[in-house]
Amino acid sequence: MTERIKVGMADMNVVRSPGVLVSLGLGSCVGIALYDEFRKIAGLAHIMLPSSKMIRNNENKAKFADTAIAEVIAMMTSLGANKDRLKAKIAGGAQMFASNNKASNLLKIGERNVIASLEVLKELQIPIVGQDTGGTYGRTVELYAETGVFLIKTIGHGIKEI
Repeated sequence: MTERIKVGMADMNVVRSPGVLVSLGLGSCVGIALYDEFRKIAGLAHIMLPSSKMIRNNENKAKFADTAIAEVIAMMTSLGANKDRLKAKIAGGAQMFASNNKASNLLKIGERNVIASLEVLKELQIPIVGQDTGGTYGRTVELYAETGVFLIKTIGHGIKEI
């Protein structure tokens, strides 16, 4: 039986093939999937906020895009993954709450999470090969270490594979 590891909110984990990483309920949060196709090692972070620099209580590295991605890379390389072979896929970053105030950036946390995730991946020179972000609906994701498939399930919007 294939090992299925749950990655909760503000959490991260890595797995070797044939394991599967699963994260439920990505709303404004972003699921950042990293994959080494050669070694068949996968990593997933479920980030809540774009930057650890804006918050005093920032000890949980999995909570922030700027710290979680580097931490997942370190976890993957300790299992034998090669940073230069990593590819990324991201999902989530929805606008879960309507706002009449267009100037309010606070309620655009999903959009800010996506932008921060993409910026960090670009800085680390990790190619983004798939993305399913935005909208107004939540997502559940599954990352398969055997194939690198990132399965995205949504209510009312079906299932997508990237």
